[in-house]
Amino acid sequence: MSRTKKTATAVVGGLPRVDLLPPEVRAERRSGVAVRRAWMGVVGVAAVAGIAVGGATLRSMEAQDELLVAQSDTQQLLLEQGKYTEVRDTKTDITLLTAAQAVAGATEIAWPSYLAQIQATLPAGVTISTITIDQASPIADYTQSETPLQGTRIGTVTFTAQSETLPSVPDWLDGLTTLPGYTDATPGTVALEEGVYAATVVMHIDQRAFSNRFAPKEGE
Repeated sequence: MSRTKKTATAVVGGLPRVDLLPPEVRAERRSGVAVRRAWMGVVGVAAVAGIAVGGATLRSMEAQDELLVAQSDTQQLLLEQGKYTEVRDTKTDITLLTAAQAVAGATEIAWPSYLAQIQATLPAGVTISTITIDQASPIADYTQSETPLQGTRIGTVTFTAQSETLPSVPDWLDGLTTLPGYTDATPGTVALEEGVYAATVVMHIDQRAFSNRFAPKEGE
């Protein structure tokens, strides 16, 4: 095994270089470079943070402007709504009146029409001379009969009919059954006065006789 012998070679014509600086100076220089790099990093971080803060501040200002615009629009809408206060009050009054009318008219019976129907069930030549009406009210229930066979009623119509001939009261009662709301009818005595017969009938009616004129319509 042969060994290669290393020989030193000298560079001919090169510039002589001699480092005469003490090690402390070189260390200080290296430390200065590190410090400068650290400060550059701090400045970079500060710049990024400043940009972020500036962006957040700008967005906050934009949000504040949007809020002011929205508040202005709301105030304008309130002012516009104020112009229609009377209209809203009128609509509220109408609603209340309609509700009150429905309650008050819940027990309404169109008596002129109903009495005309009673007269129409009587035979020709028979006229109603007197009539008495007893009816339920919106705030009080009508007194019911204690007789088990009599149905529920909301009113009583008592009338006296006159005829120049002897009346057939059963036929009268049959005619009354065609009336809306008819529940039952009871005949009274037949009296003859000055050649005219007078018969009294007591008729009970139920809620089918209500006109329902103020009841809410379907879909309302």
